[in-house]
Amino acid sequence: MKVGIDMGATNAGSAATLDLEELLATRLLVQGNSGSGKSHLLRRLIEQSAQWVQQAVIDPEGDFVTLAERFGHVVVEADEHSEAALQSVAARVRQHRVSVVLNLEGLDAEMQMRHAAAFLGGLFDADRDFWYPMLVVVDEAQLFAPSAAGEVSDEARKVSLGAMTNLMCRGRKRGLAGVIATQRLAKLAKNVAAEASNFLMGRTFLDIDMARAADLLGMERRQAEMFRDLERGHFIALGPALSRRPLPLRIGAVETQGRTGSPTLMPPPATPVADARDLIFTTTEPEPPRYVRRPSTSASADLMAQLARGRPAAPPPSTDESATEQPALLPLEPEETPEQAAEREAQYDQVLAEVLADPEAPYRSLAVLYQDFLVRCRGRGVDGDRLALPAFRRRLATARAGAGSGDDPAWQRATEVAATLAEDIQPVFLLLARAALDHAPCPSDADVARACGSRSKGRGRRLLTYMEQRGFITSRSGLGNTRAITLPALGWETALGDPNADDAADAPDEGGLFAAG
Repeated sequence: MKVGIDMGATNAGSAATLDLEELLATRLLVQGNSGSGKSHLLRRLIEQSAQWVQQAVIDPEGDFVTLAERFGHVVVEADEHSEAALQSVAARVRQHRVSVVLNLEGLDAEMQMRHAAAFLGGLFDADRDFWYPMLVVVDEAQLFAPSAAGEVSDEARKVSLGAMTNLMCRGRKRGLAGVIATQRLAKLAKNVAAEASNFLMGRTFLDIDMARAADLLGMERRQAEMFRDLERGHFIALGPALSRRPLPLRIGAVETQGRTGSPTLMPPPATPVADARDLIFTTTEPEPPRYVRRPSTSASADLMAQLARGRPAAPPPSTDESATEQPALLPLEPEETPEQAAEREAQYDQVLAEVLADPEAPYRSLAVLYQDFLVRCRGRGVDGDRLALPAFRRRLATARAGAGSGDDPAWQRATEVAATLAEDIQPVFLLLARAALDHAPCPSDADVARACGSRSKGRGRRLLTYMEQRGFITSRSGLGNTRAITLPALGWETALGDPNADDAADAPDEGGLFAAG
């Protein structure tokens, strides 16, 4: 079925339609100086195609996170994950066909390149069974595929450039359709730009960029001056998905807006100089709280302990009326008392228990479980958004392990060790730790598979092999084809158990992320 995406209108007043299937096969390059409407164009394309194709947006400025509420994209906060974790997230994104926005806003330039490369690598290296069509939108592509070395290390540049090259050169066979946008064509690596067959060129002023834009559109150099005269939101389109001849068009309206928006004039207040000096140099009230990203916690006890460690002892009251009042350290949620926080955490535990009570819950993706959790929280009138996705993942792993004794020092030690491991391993480690702490039989391969969201006992076996090869566990065999597993970091061992128990949970091997050796 041919799908046409409405991008706006041509200068003649007819509809400007983009052939989505052709775009998936031929890729797109968008160029325009700051203020030309480039991000608006990308947003229009993403919104119009969201119902037809899975999407991943590489967002260096955090402008596209607003897509989540209206179109259901999952926001991946890159600064909350390691590079290895992002590769695993990307693999699951392809497996479960979830549209995502990779928010790189909290990272410096080099770490943005490394994390974006890891995520793109995970998309690219996904198992062949999950090569579904996917639109990969990269804003400010010159940051990730620079034409020349900059202030970042050569290693970071090579890794990032390699990932972008794979996306544009080899991604098509894997279902990945690159849509890259840049402010400066001259700063974008030529081997990345050259792989695009569709172009949307907006306003630009530098001669070198105008010349490259004219070359890509097959125009004469003397016609390149026209790019200086383009209005905001106006582009010249060319390519098999757009038009066989250069076509001026105007991008249509969008349903969502970026968090920053365009600056508007706002005259400053007419404050006398003496009063202005007093306002900025004299402390009269507690300073407004600075923006702090809410840390992820796994239980109310952890939250209270963190606040207790971070809040200094209250100073004795001063009798000097002229003394300047020192603002106290503001809690992360100043409107919530400790009692309210504890009650909310208890509500979280009840909602999570309801989510996991569903027989299909062990086999659902993290994103689906999190959405179910948020919906159930809203039904109870609980603010579920306070529990960020990384914290939900850790709480889910603990709940799946059957851990109910959060105040047990031994179990707290187990969760601390688990936090140092890769996210995919943590649920299985906690499952084994729970069995060892309770002196229970070793979990079966089916139990291990369920802990990582699979019905395949083969995947459970491979995951245990992977963990043993890396020294996270050791296993020993007993009589009657039984086994016990030791956790060296804790010095604990499970009782002997049958690895083949629960045959009903077995299913055809589904590959998985870990393979023996």
